[in-house]
Amino acid sequence: MLDVAVLSRFQFAFTVAYHFLFVPLSIGLGLIMALAQTRAWRSKSPEDEAAAHFWVKVFTVTFAVGVATGITMEFAFGTNWADYSRFVGDIFGAPLAAEALFAFFLESSFLGVLLFARKKVSPRFYMIASWLVWGGSCLSALWILIANSWMQTPAGYEIASDGSKALLTDFWAAALNPSIAARYTHTVIALVIMGAFVAIAIGAYHVRNKNKDFGKKTIATATVVAIVACVLMIPAMHQQAVVVAEHQPEKLAAMEGQYETGAADMWVFGYVDEANQTVVGIQVPIKGATSLLASGDTSTPYIGLHEVQQKYGQTAPVQIVFQSYHLMVAMFGAIALWIVFSVIVTRRLRAGRPAGRGLTKALMWGPIFPLIAIQAGWIVTEVGRQPWIVWEELRTADAISQSVDAVQLLITIALFVLVYAFILVMYLRIALRLIKQGPAVDQTEDQAAGHAAEQTTEHAKIGEAK
Repeated sequence: MLDVAVLSRFQFAFTVAYHFLFVPLSIGLGLIMALAQTRAWRSKSPEDEAAAHFWVKVFTVTFAVGVATGITMEFAFGTNWADYSRFVGDIFGAPLAAEALFAFFLESSFLGVLLFARKKVSPRFYMIASWLVWGGSCLSALWILIANSWMQTPAGYEIASDGSKALLTDFWAAALNPSIAARYTHTVIALVIMGAFVAIAIGAYHVRNKNKDFGKKTIATATVVAIVACVLMIPAMHQQAVVVAEHQPEKLAAMEGQYETGAADMWVFGYVDEANQTVVGIQVPIKGATSLLASGDTSTPYIGLHEVQQKYGQTAPVQIVFQSYHLMVAMFGAIALWIVFSVIVTRRLRAGRPAGRGLTKALMWGPIFPLIAIQAGWIVTEVGRQPWIVWEELRTADAISQSVDAVQLLITIALFVLVYAFILVMYLRIALRLIKQGPAVDQTEDQAAGHAAEQTTEHAKIGEAK
């Protein structure tokens, strides 16, 4: 017999993972778009203005699909996770309402300016609007992550006397819960890296094809963004590890496959032999390396999976969490290597030398690394907190809707797969067509300039004839 809880989790995981394909692109490309608008505002160059408008179009298509795919998750709270919604409704109402009122309206309103008021507002206001769009998307991410972080490290609440729900007692304590700062910083930096790598890939495509000047500028700008973001990611990753170790050490045990309570070692990669309850692989030679990373002391003890099992009656799926965590770390190494490739290409282009077909082709595949890292990080975060949907307050198995059966879930999963596959195909067709076309200088300006040149030539001929 199919497990309703497992199917409900799979359905929600599928819709969230699909939605999170477009969120990193929209937020990451939003920064690239704003930088392009700033360049155009300063240079007043028709080529830079065309490039800026190109990024508006790419961002808009991605933003629209991201919004559409996010709506289904809100419906799922009521249809598939009704008990969860009743439990957290008093807490989640405020941040989700704030996200719609303060973030989404800001983002969508100024995106309207970018789309429909290009010739109706001043260039300076138009440039500022692009930054407000990006700021709105970052603000939207903040409110969503406040809700998610509260599930990981709940604060500012009390449980109702009948145990049926959590009651908000301190809004700011709930909003500024112990994990929000580290989680938000880590997430947004990852999204910026994603946007930078997509921009580098687009730039590499145009360097290899028809618009080398646009490609050169795009790679140069996006490489700087990627370098800054990756440097900032190092302390952000460390702080995230510290928060997990302090507030969710049970998740840390699954991330490193640690069965015995004690100093936590660190694995480069490996395989969790769950039958023998050990890890087979290559380990960092420093004993207690994870303890050192989390606390600054190699001897700091952390809970092991045996004790987690005794404490909760079950653990998180160790193999999934372990592999996802180490895949995410490996992808960061690949990201750093691809940045080196991008720097090499940028230096060659500035020197007027060929960029190299192999390097530019490699850069076109670069976005796959931050994409995998983001998805793997999400798996670690969400799967790693099992069996809890709200940490140590509500188990996932107790949060599903009682009225939904396995057949209904299978039908909706099949429908989601079909509809989402159609949306993905259409998105790729539109986005790839835009990318292949690249930026185009406003044709009306070109025609006006050509007409003026023709008139000047004719007047000159008439003058000579006279």
